[in-house]
Amino acid sequence: MSKENSCCQPSDTAGDERKAFDSDDAHKQTVRSVYGSVARADDAGGCCGIESSCCGVSDDISINTLISTRLGYSQSERDLVPEGADMGLGCGNPKAIAALQPGEVVIDLGAGGGFDCFLAANEVGEEGRVIGVDMTPDMLSKARNNALKGKYTNVEFRLGEIEYLPIADASADVIISNCVVNLSSDKPQVFRDAFRVLKAGGRLAISDVVATVELPPEMRNDAGLIAGCMGNASLVADLEEMMNDAGFEQVRIHPKDESKEFIKDWAPGHNVTDYVVSATIEAVKPA
Repeated sequence: MSKENSCCQPSDTAGDERKAFDSDDAHKQTVRSVYGSVARADDAGGCCGIESSCCGVSDDISINTLISTRLGYSQSERDLVPEGADMGLGCGNPKAIAALQPGEVVIDLGAGGGFDCFLAANEVGEEGRVIGVDMTPDMLSKARNNALKGKYTNVEFRLGEIEYLPIADASADVIISNCVVNLSSDKPQVFRDAFRVLKAGGRLAISDVVATVELPPEMRNDAGLIAGCMGNASLVADLEEMMNDAGFEQVRIHPKDESKEFIKDWAPGHNVTDYVVSATIEAVKPA
């Protein structure tokens, strides 16, 4: 699925459609359309036609700075990446839990504009490598242009879906992701493929939105909330089961109640913080 996404809070889905997706393909096409619009709006210096930080995208640098600070990024981290890479998106800072080491190979699921990829690249150094995967061509173009601006030689971006990664078996040390897995309509397959591409002893370090209680049908059936990283969130227990079934060990999911302070702004009037929060999600592939 697509990122830079996320927490994204897109106000509308393509064609103003509010009903649930009737197929996996329709799900992906709508999410791709929404985040393609986010990327184009950001490049144009606009914001999805709405004031403030709709979709997390803004032409006001101070707004994006505020959003990123609330998500756990420091100003020094923002200063390290090319201008335009930080779109003020996400629901946490996966690098903060990834413990990246020089020389490691890192995969970012749903790379968006490349923000987390560039931060990871600075950690793994020239001997390391970062591969960002995104299914949205407009986001991919944006990320590649940002890589050129930043003169990154250890980062590449590939078009693909996080359920079926364009990555070789057992080739990655770490998989990171920032508020993208929740968008997938087949999360068990996301974790199975993540397990496939990780080396023995490799690890997951993900920030994402999780459900603290079962979501009501009106949320599950609202395409806008699904594309906005809320309506498709899974319960913590269900995620743990998916990851264990995929083969992961040392599964740790830590919901962050403090995230309600920014999640409440994603869908005013929906009381989404009664149901979802941001969480850190970690696991290890057995050695």
